[in-house]
Amino acid sequence: MYPFTYHRPDSVSAAGHIAGDAEAKFLAGGMTLLPTMKQRLAAPGAIVDLNGVPGLAGVSVADGKVTIGAMTRHADVHTSDALRKAIPALADLAGWIGDPMVRHRGTIGGSVANNDPAADYPAACLALGATIVTDRREIAAENFFTGLFDTALEPGEMITQIVFPVPQKAAYQKFRNPASRYAIVGVFVAQAAAGVRVAVTGAGETGVFRVKAFEEALGKDFSAKAIEGIVVAAAGLNSDIHADAVYRAHLINVMARRAVDAAR
Repeated sequence: MYPFTYHRPDSVSAAGHIAGDAEAKFLAGGMTLLPTMKQRLAAPGAIVDLNGVPGLAGVSVADGKVTIGAMTRHADVHTSDALRKAIPALADLAGWIGDPMVRHRGTIGGSVANNDPAADYPAACLALGATIVTDRREIAAENFFTGLFDTALEPGEMITQIVFPVPQKAAYQKFRNPASRYAIVGVFVAQAAAGVRVAVTGAGETGVFRVKAFEEALGKDFSAKAIEGIVVAAAGLNSDIHADAVYRAHLINVMARRAVDAAR
């Protein structure tokens, strides 16, 4: 690990000021940042620890929307009674992340900001039409995830909360890596008044993406049978030691059909 300056601000404005004046990284749960620093794959000049900033954690439901603070731990997302009544699929998703240690330290804001191509929350954000709120602006999920480990966040910009519209129906299904629990393929399906959205994680070379063919078919008939014959092209999908692109293409359809059945 390379040397760095450690900061523990006590407000959002102070955190943003420090990050804006230094080559800094925000520290939430540290599930990705700290291992990469230990391996010397990341060398930020400063660490801005958000764990001392009040008001960044918690789940609330009002006016047909769920608001989750960026520093809310995965375990708290999973066990939130308010969330389980409003969007049970999102609460279930959080319970499938990593192991107990990861779920009790990792945060939703950190996961979304990191945008790992196999992370779960990006699929939920995209399928549910979430809004990512920062200390500077509001960003629609459609415009937030821009590529592999890349987002629309500007240097020093910090996620403060994520707002999810409550859908009519939703479900998430994933084919998990047995060791890491990361999604080899994960599919989040959500039905709302505006239509159906289907988001896929774990499969794309550039991260999370939507499947318009599924959405159109499910908009006419929200059943697993409606998408059974739709083939997702293997071109542009990941191939690695866990699954090649052709197998991932097959899994996308399988996980999507399971998600539809679960939502129904």
